[in-house]
Formats: sequence, structure tokens, C-alpha cells
Amino acid sequence: MRVLVTGATGLIGQSVCARLAADGHVVLGASRSARPPAFGAVSRWIRVDFGQADDPDLWRPHLEGVEAVVNCVGVLQDNAREDTTAAHAGGAAALFRACAAAGIRRVVHFSAIGVDRQQASAFSASKLEGDRALMALDLDWVILRPSVVLGGPVFGASALIRGLAVLPVLPVMPETGPLQVVALEDVVETVAFVVQPDRPARLALELAGPERLSFAEVVALHRVWLGWRPARTLALPRWAAGLLYRLGDLAGRLGWRPPLRSTARREIRHGAVGDPGPWTQITGIRPRSLAEALRARPASVQERWFAGLYPIKPVLFVVLVLFWTLTAVISLTTGFENGLELMHRARTGALAGPGVVAGALADLAIGLAIAWRPTARRGLWAAIGLSCFYIVAGTLLLPELWNEPLGPLLKIWPILVAHFVALAILDER
Repeated sequence: MRVLVTGATGLIGQSVCARLAADGHVVLGASRSARPPAFGAVSRWIRVDFGQADDPDLWRPHLEGVEAVVNCVGVLQDNAREDTTAAHAGGAAALFRACAAAGIRRVVHFSAIGVDRQQASAFSASKLEGDRALMALDLDWVILRPSVVLGGPVFGASALIRGLAVLPVLPVMPETGPLQVVALEDVVETVAFVVQPDRPARLALELAGPERLSFAEVVALHRVWLGWRPARTLALPRWAAGLLYRLGDLAGRLGWRPPLRSTARREIRHGAVGDPGPWTQITGIRPRSLAEALRARPASVQERWFAGLYPIKPVLFVVLVLFWTLTAVISLTTGFENGLELMHRARTGALAGPGVVAGALADLAIGLAIAWRPTARRGLWAAIGLSCFYIVAGTLLLPELWNEPLGPLLKIWPILVAHFVALAILDER
């Protein structure tokens, strides 16, 4: 068949695309990403932002010849770049109406487990709204409501679990419910089954694992899988957990996507549990336990690298932002006279004062650019360029700085390396 997969660059979407292509389907991928993968299972990429695609007419040109649609779009929380209601309700409803108008009967839609029982946040409320928009149409729809999905690719909560697994002391959040985590491979197998036109339709299935685990138990199993000794646990007080969630919200307002945000706090209180019985009865798929799924995928050195780098990433970016912004503040305040002295030593004459101010403003611009996710990459490259300029200018104008005991020019080199590391681990997916 010719299948359109929306959210095709996400954790579930990219694996669905690979599986459908392997089954012989022609896969069209829709994503808001400006840079879709150059190589992969998708025959044609369509750039569509669900948050702005609330008109069915916008979808109809992309549905020509399509026989089935799999909607994998999902965002955790409203921020500067994402709108849960627009993505889960408005954009999804427009897509579903366009499918009905185009005569596309088979629509597979990813929701979230438990949204029909309680709506703890805008995430679950908007997911339920999208479900209802689909169920109201005369289509052969299948709604899949997975629990926390874990597999080879990692993003969001699945990445957080691996990052926490590296810590010798595991911080345990208060008020967290049980989890019936589900293997990504079982989820993808389900899509391959229900996307077929002769399969049962007009049903909602909960995709949940066979066992209930605490969050700490999920992390502990991953730590064993990575080959490390069991970690000690540390129960975080509520005020500390609240601070982490608020810091996550702040990062979200700057365009980043940390898994620890207030939406996660509200959703995790109820856990992620459900009844996998109807799923198995209809599809014949027996969901694997987490231990079974991990045993089927031995951990590689790349897995251990990712786990080790994950908790370092936010620290690295905070340090770089503080480095550039505080350098600017110091240059314009308490360190201004020292800056003038250096400029006079370099014989810059009347350019001394403006030179110090210009350097401080450049530092400030770089710090702010790195802090704002949409401009972080450009900010890092600007930091590398400015650091190289400082090395060249310092060597030409004040070569004696290479012999200074505090090494002002020598220290630029590890700073450069830190920026290249930040570039290497910048992408989330």
C-alpha cells in the first residue's frame, strides 16, 4: 500500500516507517522538520507542522494515492515551539477530515494510555480530543494508546531512563505511579498488523507491558542491561523535585524539550498502566516484559556512551551559557578597567574602550544564542569562530599572553573542545 506516516521523525514514527517499508509498502513521511533524514525508508518527505495545519484543504494535496494513514504526532507540553491542542486536536482533526473527504478508510492514530480515564494535563486532554474527532468519522479507524515506549531509539522519557541508569545514586521522584512499559518492537508490530485494510477496525487498544514496575525498577533494569552494578536510591524531597520540574519548564520556554516538566509531573502521578488483554486477543501479539526486550537487544558501547553523556548535556549547555554571559557582564562592569589595560597594552589607542564593549556584546549575543534552542547551533559555531579570533588576535597583538601563568590563551583550547562536544550531542532525535 501507499501509506502516509505523520510524525515520521519521532521515536515511534521513524520505526513505523522502517517496518512498513520492509513489509513492501510505499511510505510517505510527514514531519515539521526542515531537515528530514537523507537516507531511510521514506520514499517522499512532506514538511507539515501540525500546529499550523488545522485546515483539511492543506492535507488534501498530500493524500493523493494514499491508501492508509498512520498518525504518530505527539508533543509533551506547550512551549515556544509546540502547542499540544493544535498538534493533538486541531491538526489531527483536520487530517482525519481530509482522509474522509479523500476516501481513505484506514487511519491508525497514536494516542496515550489512560486518556479515556483521566486527563491530568493539556497533553492527555488534547489527546482525548483528537481521539474523539477520529471516532466521530465514518472511517476504519484504530486508536493505539501505548504506555511508556522503550526501544533502540531513545527520546524523551526513554532517553531520561538511560541517562539516569548511569548514575551510581538514583534520585527517585516523589508521587510517581506504576508503569507497564511496552517494547517499541511490539508497538511497531501492532501497526504493521492493524494498517492492513482487512483487519478489525473502529477499536481502541491499550498497548501495555505484562508487568507493573516502579520508575526506579525500570531504571535499575536498564543499569543491569548496560553492565553496571546496582545503584543506590535517594528519595528526593518534594521541594527538590518541584525545582527540577520548574527548571524543565524554563528550558521548555527556551525551546528545549526536557522530559522533566510540569506535564510529566502531573501525568506520572497516575502512572501508565492498562489492560493488554484485548490487544493480544485481536492481534495475537504477546507483549514482552522489559527484561525480555532488553535481553533481545544487547547493550553496545554506543549505548553506554549515550547514557554517560545524557546527564552531562544539560550541565554542559548551562556552563557554556553562563560562561559567555558572565564574561560579558564582567567585561562591562568590574573587569572593564582590566579590559582597557589589555587593549592599551595591545596599542589599540582610541579603539580600546569600544573594543572592550564590542567584545562584551559579542559574548552576550553568543550566550543568549546558545540558550535559545532554535539558535543554539549557530551560537555554538559563533562561539568557536570568536574563540579562534581571540587566539589569532591575542597571538598577533599580545604574544606574551602565551607565557602568562594563568594561561588566558591556552585555556581557549579546552573551551573550543567543549563547544565541539556540545555540537556533537545537540540533536535530540
